[in-house]
Amino acid sequence: MELVRHAFRAMGTQILVLVDGSEDAARLAGAVDRVRDTFERLERRCSRFRADSELTRVNRRAGRPTRVSPELAELVSHALAAARRTEGRFDPAVLDAVVGAGYDRDFDEVLAGARVALRPPRPCGRWREVRLEGDRLELPEGVGLDLGGLAKGWTVDRAAEAALAAGLRWVLVNAGGDLRLLGEAPPEGIPVGVEDPEDPSAEVLRLHLTAGALATSSITRRAWGPGLHHLIDPRTGAPAASGVLQATVWAPTCAEAEVAAKDALLRGETALGDVPGVLVLADGRVLTNLDAPEGVAA
Repeated sequence: MELVRHAFRAMGTQILVLVDGSEDAARLAGAVDRVRDTFERLERRCSRFRADSELTRVNRRAGRPTRVSPELAELVSHALAAARRTEGRFDPAVLDAVVGAGYDRDFDEVLAGARVALRPPRPCGRWREVRLEGDRLELPEGVGLDLGGLAKGWTVDRAAEAALAAGLRWVLVNAGGDLRLLGEAPPEGIPVGVEDPEDPSAEVLRLHLTAGALATSSITRRAWGPGLHHLIDPRTGAPAASGVLQATVWAPTCAEAEVAAKDALLRGETALGDVPGVLVLADGRVLTNLDAPEGVAA
């Protein structure tokens, strides 16, 4: 099977659109345009790094209700439901903690200069005070939302749906390793490598995806110093230190996989009791239960 790849950058990462090489060229071009348009539109809504984004406007108005678009309302609703489901281990209201750890600008800019933790950590948990009623969103004073990886996964889902609607047999949309496969994929599946968190040129495992999504949370991808990275443990307000370097999780959608991957990274080995995935531990072990969950196999 010949595969065709189209790549571009958005949301601070490389976006890859993967399709069957026998697809009609015009249909393929239209599908790629739909993926690009989806990422551009939702980045304008959800990025905390853009001064003109809808999310930035909401964060600036903390303490006052703000009318939001149906898309942002849906995403925030999903984030709050995920916080309840994980008992706060996934917390969308961690912006202050992320900034306090030193991630106060686009990651390329963080890497360009020496960064340190800006202030001592303190526990999070104020997501319970966020109020969303229809199109009215109100954050408690002093709280900001960082939708980060969830926004990326949710956008991957929307982009894959848009591409498939262009008439493709199947499509895989991959945003920096977080991906969704839609349509009638080949029976043998699409090969997907699980990157070594300490050596991006190597793989710890190769999977074959026939349906659904994979997402990865890693404490080595966006790190700027010893113990300083973007994955906050809401229980402490500090960067996570669970003994897990990387968690890769399968779920039906990329948005669900994003939440589950962050939760698995915080929970550690016990997460593999109820979540299909791969854990890379700090002691060098690679643990997986991906023998036969529907949609993916090692």
